[in-house]
Order: sequence, then C-alpha cells, then structure tokens
Amino acid sequence: MKLQYLFPNKYKKFGWILLIPSVIFGCMNLFLEYEPDFFDFNVPTIFVDKVFGNGHFFGLVENNIFNEILGVFVIISSLIVAFSREKLEDEYISKIRLESLVWAVYLNYAILIISFLFLFDMTFFWVMIFNMFTIILFFIIRFHWQIYSLKKASENEE
Repeated sequence: MKLQYLFPNKYKKFGWILLIPSVIFGCMNLFLEYEPDFFDFNVPTIFVDKVFGNGHFFGLVENNIFNEILGVFVIISSLIVAFSREKLEDEYISKIRLESLVWAVYLNYAILIISFLFLFDMTFFWVMIFNMFTIILFFIIRFHWQIYSLKKASENEE
C-alpha cells in the first residue's frame, strides 16, 4: 500500500541530523538561558503587549529569535522523522504507525488533564510549552521502539 502522506525514506536521516542538535540547543536555551547576542533583532509581531501602557496590533519588538528558530527546527525535523517512510513500509508498519500515533495522543492528553488538575501558574505554563512538542516526540519514541522490538523479535526467530 502506497501512503501518499509520508515523506521519502531518504529524508529521515536529514530529519535526525536537524532534530538532535535542535533538541540539545533547545534544552540549553531553556535550562541554561543560552541566547547568543547575534540573534537579537527587531522582529514584526501581530500584537505588541506593553507592560505599562496600552497594547496595539502590529508593530516591531526587539527579541532574541534563538528560541523561535529552535522551535521551528524541532517541529519541522520531528515531522520529517515521524512521517518519513521506513525502508520496508508495509501494512504492519502502517498499523504500528497508527497505533503509535493514537498512543501518543492519549498519553499527551492524559498529561494535559493531570496538569489542568494539579499544576498552576508558571508550572502549568511550562507544561504547556513542553506540550507543544511532546505529542510528536512521544510518537517518534513509541514508533521507533516498536520497530526496534519488531526487528529484534524477527532476529530471535532466525
């Protein structure tokens, strides 16, 4: 069965090459507050929110765009990794892909419900930031774990 929504297999390596450093630099940015100065720019925004004053639509703000670049790289590269064909893509791999996606959605929303009930203020805000990325990362982890388990089981049969 030919799935039209998957990227060619050759893109998967590029996705990993982009994803791993993006996640590493993203963690550095998040936990060590690493923001190189050469990423400071005046950037367009849809809404300018003044702390002491009125906000207005459309304008320029000074911002370090390092975290925005990393966020875009993590999203694009994880989509490429997640939705690139396997070398041997068959119906069973498609089944694993679907089950992994459903599992990732369930896990992601279970975490979100628990967060709604038990986390507040900035802690909840941080969970929401991570929540933007976790569904696709949960999918990648489970899908590749299932593929690894399948390969290991087939090796043991031989």
